[in-house]
Amino acid sequence: MSKTVGGSPSFMGKRAATGGFDASGIDAEAWEVLEGQLEATIPNYDRVNTWMTFGQDKRWRRNVRNHATPGMNVLEVGCGPGSFAEDLVGMDLTCLDPSPEMLATAQPRVDSARAARGEGPAEYVQAIAENIPLPDDTFDMVFCLFSFRDFQDKAQGLREIYRVLKPGGQLVICDAGKANKLHGFFGYLWMNSVVQVMARIITKEKNHPWKGLAASYTHYGTNGYYRKMLKDVGFQGVQGRLLYPFGMASRFRGTKPENAVQQPTPLDS
Repeated sequence: MSKTVGGSPSFMGKRAATGGFDASGIDAEAWEVLEGQLEATIPNYDRVNTWMTFGQDKRWRRNVRNHATPGMNVLEVGCGPGSFAEDLVGMDLTCLDPSPEMLATAQPRVDSARAARGEGPAEYVQAIAENIPLPDDTFDMVFCLFSFRDFQDKAQGLREIYRVLKPGGQLVICDAGKANKLHGFFGYLWMNSVVQVMARIITKEKNHPWKGLAASYTHYGTNGYYRKMLKDVGFQGVQGRLLYPFGMASRFRGTKPENAVQQPTPLDS
């Protein structure tokens, strides 16, 4: 794992180098394939997201971003190419991602935006959500923007986020919308038809990476499933609802109790 200060990241190799594989989640080979697909989206990441959400991705990011206030110490888990982090204003910011390519893309984008506002650079950490190399009780707010569904072991990732949050700190997740199985079925049709056409038009590639990424939506659980998981990990005031219009995304919120003194006992796999 590597933590960096002052915007000078020292990247490792691939995600596998960070360890933490769990047979109950995505296996090592499948995870390496997923990483390659995610990295291949970098040149067209924002354009495809805007098209496939009819421009709602910017609205969703703003909705989530408004949960934080200037002066907070903020962590984004799964920062990707920096689409969300670049607009976090007036905060101490740490960007975490397993992919060195994502961090290498995010760093100049985020730090340039911060410099234009007279802010210092963010910190960058290459690590998996399931094993965050940062101290307990550090952050006022943790964000996950369309990265939660790619966690290898979601419950373990949530336990790590719980650990690094300060008592009273809040986690906000924005990810795929799946209110129930029926809603998920229509989402599956959307991801495997219209999104595929859009991605092919934008990338001009028949075998574009969004083909494989549609599978991560297929295997993603319902809102109720993840609300229960957040509660089981120890979060209080848990909420999880669709974001409208269209219901293509869901937002989850949970707070670490003010009286939290230690990490909850790990859940059984």
